[in-house]
Amino acid sequence: MKRWIAITIWLIISYVAFTGYSIWTYGENQDNQQAEAAIVLGAAQWNGEPSPVYEGRLKQGIELYKDGRVDYLIFTGGSSEDAIASEAEVGREYALNKGVPKSDIFIERTSQVTKENLSNAKQVAKKEDVDSFLIVSDQYHLKRAVAMAKEKGMDAAGVPTDYSAYQTLETKMPFFLKEWGYFIGYKLLDPFRS
Repeated sequence: MKRWIAITIWLIISYVAFTGYSIWTYGENQDNQQAEAAIVLGAAQWNGEPSPVYEGRLKQGIELYKDGRVDYLIFTGGSSEDAIASEAEVGREYALNKGVPKSDIFIERTSQVTKENLSNAKQVAKKEDVDSFLIVSDQYHLKRAVAMAKEKGMDAAGVPTDYSAYQTLETKMPFFLKEWGYFIGYKLLDPFRS
C-alpha cells in the first residue's frame, strides 16, 4: 500500500512539474506560424487606452498582420459597468491608428474571461468564414488559452507577445504561478463542467 501511495505522489509531483515547465516554455519557436486570423485576447483598458498588458498583445497582433502571417485581426473583450469602451473597441481603435484597414478587423465586445473570449471570437469568425487562428497573449497565458480553443474545435496555435509588460522575474513569477494554478484547475475541473 505504501508503495502505491509513493507512486501516486511521485506521479502527481511529476505532472505538476511538467505542467509548469510546459507553461513556462509554451509558444517558443512560433516564428513561422500562419493562419487566417489572429485572435488578440483582451486585457484591461484604461479610459479608452490599452493597459500596458493589452498594448503588448495588440502590438504583436498588428505585427502578425503587417508581416502577412494573418489576414485579419479579431479583438476580444467586454467592458466593466463604468467603462467608456470595451476592450475590443479600444483594440480596434488602436489598430486603426496603426494603419490596419477597418475591413480586416473584427471584434466581439461582451466577453469577460478567456473561455468567453474564444467562444465569442469563434462565432464572429464563423460569420466571416474564417477558421484558422493564431492566438495572441502573454506567454504564460497561452497554453491554457490554446487548450480551450482546441477543445472548442478551433484550428489554433499560440503566439506569445514580444512586447509583454511582464519583463522582470519579479513581474513574471506571480503571473506564471497564477496561470500554472489556473491551468491545473482547468485540466482537473473542466471535464466535470457541462
